[in-house]
Amino acid sequence: MNKWIKIILILFVIGIAAGVYIYKYVYNKPHPDYAAEKPEFMMKADDLYNEFAMKKNESAQKYNGKIIEIIGKFVKIESNDSLSVVVFVFKQGDFGDEGIRCTLLPHCKQHAAQLNPGAEIHIKGLCAGYNDTDVIIEKCSIVNEP
Repeated sequence: MNKWIKIILILFVIGIAAGVYIYKYVYNKPHPDYAAEKPEFMMKADDLYNEFAMKKNESAQKYNGKIIEIIGKFVKIESNDSLSVVVFVFKQGDFGDEGIRCTLLPHCKQHAAQLNPGAEIHIKGLCAGYNDTDVIIEKCSIVNEP
């Protein structure tokens, strides 16, 4: 019986150590600083949209999950209490505007509010894909204004 108690105690200690490891290194892992990341691709906004519209699967393999910097003239900024989305429009579809939607990081919201629609801007973010109407870019920051 004494042998079984030692085995159970050892397994209990291993379980506690595994739980601490998972919490510290997996669950509590720091998030990347998307604003400081270097872009893997830099291109004009309309070129990115056209590439996705014409070659959806190839473009998804190439760009999804990558940091992209786009340059172009934005049309509007959609905003609510917590999010700001910079919208580039290239086409009118059956359900409204089609183009690129860039969801800004929270600290960029105030800067975005000062921008004038129609201005050319550089925006960098994580490409999340194409939903048959818009290219979605998340975790965006405004790099600069020419």
